[in-house]
Amino acid sequence: MNSKFESYFFEDDGYFPNHRFLPTLVYPNAIEHFHEVPDTLKENQWGNQWTGGIFDYHHYHSKTHEVLVVLEGAATVTLGGPHGNVLDIEKGDVLILPAGVSHKNQGSTDDFKVLGAYPFGEPFDLKTGDKHEYEQAIQEIPEAPFPSSDPLLGERGPLMELWHK
Repeated sequence: MNSKFESYFFEDDGYFPNHRFLPTLVYPNAIEHFHEVPDTLKENQWGNQWTGGIFDYHHYHSKTHEVLVVLEGAATVTLGGPHGNVLDIEKGDVLILPAGVSHKNQGSTDDFKVLGAYPFGEPFDLKTGDKHEYEQAIQEIPEAPFPSSDPLLGERGPLMELWHK
């Protein structure tokens, strides 16, 4: 895996809480051996795996963190809600989203596909920024189970250093 990474914090806008102290991590061009990814995630205790796309509306998960591994194609995503950052992602990129961080597919290639997973195989919920969801979400986000390892690099990955401070 490429050891380069980027980290981002996003502001709470009263609809999309994002995360108050855990950064979103992006590992550009991190994957070389795609056939190993499901097993690597499983070994590092990231389960409840699925493959598909990213929804084309702002959404987040308040009860669990999420990893998204780009398996095919490319997309433009907005992280952090309507006023967040727009990123171009492509095959081989990995995003680690703390609970509460909004994400949206702004547009993608026809072959765009990600593999998603959650620490300890936690089930995910779906919040869309409706004001009535907000109070419950800000109570749930700090309770999201903390991962025991970086989804790709295990105990020595950037997530473990940056999320444990």
